[in-house]
Amino acid sequence: MGKTVYIAEKPSVAQEFAKALHAGVKRQDGYMEGGDIIITWCVGHLVTMSYPEAYDEKYKRWSLETLPFLPKEFKYEVIPSAQKQFNTVKGILTREDVERIYVCTDSGREGEYIYRLVEQEAHVKGKERRRVWIDSQTEEEILRGIREAKDLSAYDNLADSAYLRAKEDYLMGINFSRLLTLKYGDSISSFLHTRYTVISVGRVMTCVLGMVVRREREIREFVKTPFYRVISNLELGGQTFEGEWRAGKESRYLDSPLLYKENGFREKKDALALIDVLKEHPPLEAKITALERKKEKKNPPLLYNLAELQNECSRRLKISPDETLRIVQELYEKKLVTYPRTDARVLSSAVAKEISRNLNGLMGYEPAKPFLQDILGFGSYKNLAKTRYVNDSQITDHYAIIPTGEGLGGLAKAAPLSRRVYDMIVRRFLSIFYPPAVYQKISITTEREKEQFFSSFRVLAEEGYLKVAQVQGKKNEEKEGDSREGETPETDAAFFESLQKLKKGEILPIREFTVKEGETSPPKRYNSGSMILAMENAGQLIEDEELRAQIKGSGIGTSATRAEILKKLFHIKYLSLNKKTQVITPTLLGEMIYDVVANSIKSLLNPELTASWEKGLTYVAEGDITQEEYMVKLEHFIESRTSGVLGLRNQYQLRGCYEKAAAFYKTEKAKKTGRKGKKDERTDS
Repeated sequence: MGKTVYIAEKPSVAQEFAKALHAGVKRQDGYMEGGDIIITWCVGHLVTMSYPEAYDEKYKRWSLETLPFLPKEFKYEVIPSAQKQFNTVKGILTREDVERIYVCTDSGREGEYIYRLVEQEAHVKGKERRRVWIDSQTEEEILRGIREAKDLSAYDNLADSAYLRAKEDYLMGINFSRLLTLKYGDSISSFLHTRYTVISVGRVMTCVLGMVVRREREIREFVKTPFYRVISNLELGGQTFEGEWRAGKESRYLDSPLLYKENGFREKKDALALIDVLKEHPPLEAKITALERKKEKKNPPLLYNLAELQNECSRRLKISPDETLRIVQELYEKKLVTYPRTDARVLSSAVAKEISRNLNGLMGYEPAKPFLQDILGFGSYKNLAKTRYVNDSQITDHYAIIPTGEGLGGLAKAAPLSRRVYDMIVRRFLSIFYPPAVYQKISITTEREKEQFFSSFRVLAEEGYLKVAQVQGKKNEEKEGDSREGETPETDAAFFESLQKLKKGEILPIREFTVKEGETSPPKRYNSGSMILAMENAGQLIEDEELRAQIKGSGIGTSATRAEILKKLFHIKYLSLNKKTQVITPTLLGEMIYDVVANSIKSLLNPELTASWEKGLTYVAEGDITQEEYMVKLEHFIESRTSGVLGLRNQYQLRGCYEKAAAFYKTEKAKKTGRKGKKDERTDS
């Protein structure tokens, strides 16, 4: 009987497979072996796509005459720094005594690509190959993955989409970076007084740059509009509460051009004129004309996928998406949480059936114990499969990020920040077993001189899931259910009791009328977390958590690549990140690159188009279209855009764009911002 090889993506994962198999293997140089089992590993990518000069020496020199570069067959090479490990892996995979190979690289498109490249360059032939697809690195999950491993051919479509993603980023990067650098690089260097400028272009990267620059320019061009609201201060039991005036059906100002909106005037004098009318007939009193009491339920949010976790960590912990991914990957490798690079926010029905294992395991996590006692009393875990948190149709590769209930021994050694991220994941998970939070709401309409004033109040009646969803580590503990923008703030419970006793028709004294000045607000800048969400939703920043789940489709980039793309934009100084606030802004160089692309290959800035490329890769992975069909469209796109740019003569016009942008970067224009060193054009991230 021949030997069986298990090939993992990195040494630490290989070690977990060795433990799970109880194989008694001995560590060698680059692999482990014992009995009929060999365990080896990659160190991330071992193989990469070759530079253009590997096809022909003429491509080493950047020239418009050699564009577009569209090879019929692509060349690959071993990464020099990984040559030793590649030789080890190749030697093992091609050994005559090896009969079966279990592919244990990360369960996703990139993990598939890492192995397929190795197999391709190692010329592996005549072996049985099976794919291990797992959601965590617990022993039980590893053994299940091995037991249920499918023939590798079942993942051929996924591999096709992985190859295409790499070819697409390679071809767009090389062709468009060379094209725009040769066409416009000198105009940027001349303006910035630098030696030279390489214009870096990527399918996803350039689109993200466009989103940030467009937002910055919207903010700059925004003209604030002042408006004036009339407020009544009503007395109740020695306290006062506010009523906001709005132009109702009986109002003398209904549809008046003097209004900015139904609740505010364009000019302060008109607001003061209304107050004069309201004061004409003393005493100052208002009648309650409508009073509505209702209960409002707030359900626990859906579970974390990577984008949601990155957004929350940016908002609460002020850490970048790249740092969040590093931390959650570390937690995954310590067996503490499930696979992090996921887009799903729900669980599979199979996991739901076994969820008590996760809950039981968390009894070893001290902060979770009181909540687990509650959950045991609720019994809600028994019916989890019938809730909105379980939906097989919303899962592609992996379900949401949840704690495994294992690996808790390693948590004590983890950094404090890692423990906080773990606590967030645990609390979000435990929340789904709690009932909704329930608020009591009162809406009061008061009237004077046929003008109406509106007041709203809210108090937490039943804590529900908010008991577990507290954010740790703050002096004033915030809760996930606290009022966000647009929500009615919570009211003091004692005063709410007084409000409850009010009746329709009751008369309330008015202490005074006041004018509150406000102004319209410009759009918000993206922060690192909101940018990840905007990328996930094809350029739309959708604040509402429920709505995000409903419209979710193909976004810009993938959960595995978005943080890396942002990191690259910061590294090449197209974007700037405020580490304290996580707010993202463009640099002058970034704005100039944007202007170049907007005046040459504008479609690269279109989030919907970029998302459609990603959707096409999904269609290939699902077998709906072939890789040949995809490549025809890709090559046509590159050929047509290259031809279009070659025909342009607009370098001089761009100087006006540069000058307009530079007015906002007076100190930066003098800096030497040109990129130096060899540019790796081959990848987007």
